Amino acid sequence: MKRFFFTVTTILLFATAASAQKVYTKNGLISFFSKTALENIKADNNQVLSVLNTQTGELQFSVLTKGFHFPKAMMEEHFNAEYMESSKYPKSTFKGTVADIAAINFTKDGSYPVTVRGDLNIHGVTKSISSTGTINIKTGKINVSSKFIVSPADYNISIPKVYKENIAKSIEITVNCNLDQKI
Repeated sequence: MKRFFFTVTTILLFATAASAQKVYTKNGLISFFSKTALENIKADNNQVLSVLNTQTGELQFSVLTKGFHFPKAMMEEHFNAEYMESSKYPKSTFKGTVADIAAINFTKDGSYPVTVRGDLNIHGVTKSISSTGTINIKTGKINVSSKFIVSPADYNISIPKVYKENIAKSIEITVNCNLDQKI
């Protein structure tokens, strides 16, 4: 009986430890910013699913394209219908790895600079990217953040001639996710 109890306890401990390896959120934030001489365009999406495996460094993001909101309704309409073709390409994803994840102490408050490498899929096109960012730990809560640049042309996003001067050739993407749930 003692051996049975020890075996069950050991299995439960390993199962608990294994499940604590992944943290996630369903309401992370991804924003983009386009700056031109004619106008600045900013949009936010706070319906971002993000998962981080704190043991392996695997990091994933998934965002619904129609979840981006703009200050002007017409911008949102053009974004979804003409540029991103949201009905045809409903989401964008990132699947990658945080380099040197073992250097991050997830049990200790701190700010850890990181490099993330992986595949970014936007508008049906997948490109390998590398970006720097930060993992912040505060009272056991994990925040991941990063800023990087993408070019719409790299993802076969066509900008109609009439709007070419309104949209930057390089778009700044900002990621900020509080990974506060455990799998």
